[in-house]
Amino acid sequence: MSEKHPIIAVTGSSGSGTTTTGQAVRHIFRYLKAEAAFIEGDSFHRYSRPEMDVAIRKAQEQGRHISYFGPEANNFEALEQLFQDYSETGQGKHRRYLHNFDEAVPYNQMPGTFTPWEALPENTDILFYEGLHGGVEGEGYDVGKHVDLLIGMVPIVNLEWIQKLIRDTSERGHSREAVTQSIVRSMEDYIHHIVPQFSRTHINFQRVPTVDTSNPFSAKEIPSMDESFVVIRFRGVKGVDFPYYLQMIDGSFMSRINTLVVPGGKMGLAMELILTPLIEQLLARK
Repeated sequence: MSEKHPIIAVTGSSGSGTTTTGQAVRHIFRYLKAEAAFIEGDSFHRYSRPEMDVAIRKAQEQGRHISYFGPEANNFEALEQLFQDYSETGQGKHRRYLHNFDEAVPYNQMPGTFTPWEALPENTDILFYEGLHGGVEGEGYDVGKHVDLLIGMVPIVNLEWIQKLIRDTSERGHSREAVTQSIVRSMEDYIHHIVPQFSRTHINFQRVPTVDTSNPFSAKEIPSMDESFVVIRFRGVKGVDFPYYLQMIDGSFMSRINTLVVPGGKMGLAMELILTPLIEQLLARK
């Protein structure tokens, strides 16, 4: 952690709401006139998409599983090094993972590949990471210890599976059977490398649908935000003004002494109300 070069990390699997959080945080940066360095978690994958396909096949032949959740497919040591470098100097190296043709064409590359490593922009006020592993910890690495504000985005697991099934079948052309196999293949890494992060976060936003999701593998649509509540848990955050949040967010209530529940449609408002003063404090310490 660093007062001079603070780091914010939003951690959660794809489809969990990290993009929504990222949009809220970017709006806060604009409001506070803060210059940020942005890091995408996918850029620390070890393999390009074709290389990952080969690695998965080899692992299956050996009776093993490999997934984007675990250390075999990600360079956690390099991610920790970036966080350490930035916290000490405000500098570091980054690159991009190009997910689709729209992202790849400007670089004259194919989707599923990486851009070259390059230096972060000069004179940034804060680093913002968005991805799977902002608080990951294991043998030889501890990414989360360098993070000043760690935010978890975590829908209940049935909702997460519904989002993955529908996204990967409708947007990426995979069969439902292939996506189901991917979920099964990833489960061990998910349990050991994704879930533990949410006990280390300063704030968790957990989306809980109010409709029946008991069989996610038969779901035809993703529950909407208006069909959900968001459970917001605070850990180690001082001076949380719960009465103010209850007054400002219609329909909110406290479920525990450190837990605020808000209607799903109010999640964006809740994020900006909660995160703005915290980010302002990080910038003021500079």
